[in-house]
Amino acid sequence: MILHKLLYKVVRPIFRKWREARYGYTRLVEVFVYKNHLLHNIKQYQQIDPSCRVAPVLKSNAYGHGLIEVARIFDQPETPFLVVDGYYEALILRNESVRAGILVVGYTATENIVACRLKDVAFTILDLPQLLDLANTLAVPRHFHLKIDTGMNRQGILMTEVEEAFDAVRRNEHIILDGLCSHLADADGPDEAFTLQQIERWNAVAEVAKKAFPAIKYYHLANTAGSYYAGTIDANVMRVGLGLYGINPNPRQRLDLKPALEIRSRVGAVKRIKKGDKVGYNVAYEAERAMPLAVVPTGYNSCVDRRLSNKGFFMIKNTPCPIVGRVSMNITTIDAGAVDDVQRGDVVTVISLQKEAQNSIENIARLCGEIPYVILTNISPQLRRVVI
Repeated sequence: MILHKLLYKVVRPIFRKWREARYGYTRLVEVFVYKNHLLHNIKQYQQIDPSCRVAPVLKSNAYGHGLIEVARIFDQPETPFLVVDGYYEALILRNESVRAGILVVGYTATENIVACRLKDVAFTILDLPQLLDLANTLAVPRHFHLKIDTGMNRQGILMTEVEEAFDAVRRNEHIILDGLCSHLADADGPDEAFTLQQIERWNAVAEVAKKAFPAIKYYHLANTAGSYYAGTIDANVMRVGLGLYGINPNPRQRLDLKPALEIRSRVGAVKRIKKGDKVGYNVAYEAERAMPLAVVPTGYNSCVDRRLSNKGFFMIKNTPCPIVGRVSMNITTIDAGAVDDVQRGDVVTVISLQKEAQNSIENIARLCGEIPYVILTNISPQLRRVVI
């Protein structure tokens, strides 16, 4: 076992660097993840309520930032646990020698729970039938967080089922209850009434749970937007996802968050087109003037939403360049007329780190009529993440 860990922690990284040096491959599109920005953002949430620890949410490839890369940044003693959606993500992290505790918040089949051999991994019980199945069949010790449905009506033990659920936990000594959790449905909405109702329900259940199960270590209700209400919630952990990556979903909060992701490519070719020339699939753009057209080797397969066709922007030399024509699978064309002497090989910022940029995540989401979560999680996992 010691030799196995040594191979993964020492030998494999050396082999990877050797392999990259041997083949000399220069990537045309890369995702840059800013470690200091992530650490800055988590401090912003820790300051909201110092008595409430922050659990980083890493589901969906850490919101596009890279599951393994972000997990390594937060693999620290002060992290209560890392939050992932699926058991497969826990397997990946342990395979990469990430040692922090892990909570799987999504559904996990009973056979996978039983088969789990990973240390310090807890699973979430999502409804009463699942809990009863575990209470009747589980014959090996496993760690769990019990989810309560405080009103979202998606997952969790119903309020009317709480007593029966607690009895089921008591029946099987192999169900080790580490945590109690729930989820806020509308913490970023304009009307606080439903959120306050959920908090009231949660606080009532938490009070009962503390008496019934004194050994429970973690109580967590607030998500990123719900952190605004931390002072009114009976909990000692908040789960922070989108805010960790520099985007504030709650307009009531004033936080100094820094986006942590930038995507860069290069100009693959420069074409000189005339007024009236058509560009791209379905000849969806007609040039209103002569212009240099920069051809960028990335498209909707990797990180450029197709809805940005004829209305999005890239940046070259800090200059906004409009996307012209259809965004293709692997190619996007931009009007580089405002750039001084654009050349093949020039760096192109596909997604900007700067909030105010026309191609920031938030501005891209607005142009697409979408939420930032979707733009981020649609960034291809095949793209290399570089932590800087």
